[in-house]
Amino acid sequence: MKKLIETIKNIYRIEELRYKLAITFWLLLIYRFGTYVTLPGVDPNALEGSAKQAAGGIFGLINMFAGGAFGRGSIFALGIMPYISASIVVQLLTMAVPSFQKMQKEGEDGRRKINQITRYLTILITVVQSIGFLINLKSENPGAIISITHPEVVSDFFFMITSVIVLTASTMFVLWLGERITDKGIGNGVSLIIMIGIIARLPFALKEEFNFKLSESGGGLVIFLIELAALFGVIMAVIMLVQGVRKIPVQYAKRIVGNRQYGGVRQYIPLKVNAAGVMPIIFAQALMFIPSTVAQFFPNETMQGIIAQFINPGSLGYNLTFAILIIIFTYFYTAISVNPTQIADDMKRNGGFIPGVKPGQATASFIDQVMSRITLPGALFLAAIAIMPGLAGVLNINSQFAQFYGGTSLLILVGVVLDTLQQIESHLLMRHYDGLMQSGRIKGRSTVGAA
Repeated sequence: MKKLIETIKNIYRIEELRYKLAITFWLLLIYRFGTYVTLPGVDPNALEGSAKQAAGGIFGLINMFAGGAFGRGSIFALGIMPYISASIVVQLLTMAVPSFQKMQKEGEDGRRKINQITRYLTILITVVQSIGFLINLKSENPGAIISITHPEVVSDFFFMITSVIVLTASTMFVLWLGERITDKGIGNGVSLIIMIGIIARLPFALKEEFNFKLSESGGGLVIFLIELAALFGVIMAVIMLVQGVRKIPVQYAKRIVGNRQYGGVRQYIPLKVNAAGVMPIIFAQALMFIPSTVAQFFPNETMQGIIAQFINPGSLGYNLTFAILIIIFTYFYTAISVNPTQIADDMKRNGGFIPGVKPGQATASFIDQVMSRITLPGALFLAAIAIMPGLAGVLNINSQFAQFYGGTSLLILVGVVLDTLQQIESHLLMRHYDGLMQSGRIKGRSTVGAA
């Protein structure tokens, strides 16, 4: 406690850090206020259908990322997710399309062009998702829409047009808030906005789970405490995943080593069990949102049959598809981010080699083979973390609380917290104050690659 109080005092003594934290707090407060502002033409007291829909399933996950705004029919109902989807699409294009690769290599001018394309794509995705959201809103809550209950006051077409404009403008405003936090505040603004929405749902989820466990069919307080202990263990595993597992299997570590020593320390090839970081889960989650987006356009028909399996995070079809996509994306992203030929060339220039393997192409082939083998456990670990909420639901855990047992939400939460703490610690160490941790420096997502 003494250490914590002293750290808070040190943070307050640094004027720049104090200013950044204040700006971040007030901009996040503006965002949270906006999540409670209901769309014009919608009665907030008649949104029982949206509240029930947002209590579980894939819509519950969307509602979590939006900080509860989806279930409240808020102007921020779509949150920042259209921008995340657009960023993922552009990142994939940058990996696969030569013209985008060329722009990426043009330095600041190229990044500006890519950012502009991302914003235009965000607007397009937001318009499409806005229409789907409004169709779903009208289907679930017909009594809450003024154009339906009082058509003589406002036409349905006018309500749709104005609402699409409001939702699109609101998403771009949220994006602007995120950019201002990144520029003037501390941490990545977009990530912080998503994180604050997830944290905002945690107290409600805890309350629901606590009340459920104290009910006759819940299992009692002991089961609730066991669940909290299990959640703590999952969080520790996710922290290890986000910070990066750098040790590879012993049989490989003994062989993949340069012969030359620098300062008495052997130089190992920088291979990781999880070289892709959390990106495969983010990519896969973006694809898993597609069925729910389509379902909003056809709320009555598509909720039945096969598509229902892909909008229910507790179903076998959803979790199996999600896990397979994560494993595929893990190998894909690892192949893109790790270049065995470049590693082999760097080893050769530095006088290192792999015992029993010729330098050059043979070394690159050996590294590629090793990377393929050690990527599998990393991919399986990612998939296990991602489907953990589904498994928690099977174990009779409330669907809202189960979302915190893994998946994209917990990865974002842990990753953003570590990133923000890392930036605060950098400010403290730069002014010769003690860091936040006594056991070593905090490592954020940047160590493994993140969105």
